[in-house]
Amino acid sequence: MDISVVVPLFNEDESLPELTAWIDKVMVENNFSYEIVLIDDGSTDKSWEVIEALRLQNPAIKGIKFRRNYGKSAALNVGFEATQGDVVITMDADLQDSPDEIPELYRRIKEEKLDLISGWKKKRYDPITKTVPTKLFNAATRKMSGIELNDFNCGLKAYRSDVIKTIEVYGEMHRYIPVIAKWAGFNKISEQVVEHRARKYGTTKFGFSRFINGFLDLLSIFFVGKFGKRPMHFFGSLGVLSFFVGIIMSLYTLIEKQYLIWNGLAYRDVTQQPLFYLSLVAIVVGSQMFLAGFIAELLSRNAPERNQYLIEKELK
Repeated sequence: MDISVVVPLFNEDESLPELTAWIDKVMVENNFSYEIVLIDDGSTDKSWEVIEALRLQNPAIKGIKFRRNYGKSAALNVGFEATQGDVVITMDADLQDSPDEIPELYRRIKEEKLDLISGWKKKRYDPITKTVPTKLFNAATRKMSGIELNDFNCGLKAYRSDVIKTIEVYGEMHRYIPVIAKWAGFNKISEQVVEHRARKYGTTKFGFSRFINGFLDLLSIFFVGKFGKRPMHFFGSLGVLSFFVGIIMSLYTLIEKQYLIWNGLAYRDVTQQPLFYLSLVAIVVGSQMFLAGFIAELLSRNAPERNQYLIEKELK
């Protein structure tokens, strides 16, 4: 099969007939073998009834329904598992992504041997409450990941099948799939300017809480990707640094007191100096961070995936 189109959705019953008809039109015109995987993320409208009706009209349409709303990452992860195409395209169900982009995305994945192409909605029709946080996230993600993409959160992306069968998307990590793919060893990541259409049906699902959760997820991805298999390098280094800074500050307060005593000068007790308590805090925090790193290292060494590595090719 050439292409699998994965569409996570929540309360999008009005847009589904038009979206699937549009995708089918593009596929037929380009002679692609394809499937459309619709994941109903616990919709409370008639989305599932619409999916069932569409399935009767087009056998290429598959449907998966969650009992409740788990989020876009969970929907994508389940959708990825169900795909059979050589190239996997993800897009939102609100008709803001254009299926007309699919042929070019497919061509570039195949001809340029890319692992992932992320869409870039250069001209957006979203409200400022969504565009400003998106720009901040993109800038922060570029800085922390080293991946030069302008729009990490664009729902329209293309993947080589190996990529989505290897990575796992959870929480709200769908924003950072290019970063997850890079940590998994898929470095052939590119970008493509795509059309962004104004929302035709329904309302946006974007909320302020996603701004906070997205930032925390970015920190999580960065930490796990860099120190997941060696947590002692992170906690241990900070712990040792904090411990020795505390020791140096405490020694300084003691030496200073002795110096003043030997020279007959006025002095304060060590316990009356703020620096002494700061040094105690630094020593305690350093010890705790070192122990945290030690415990995390023990857990990491006992994890079943501790020696799981991605092998691309092998000659025997």
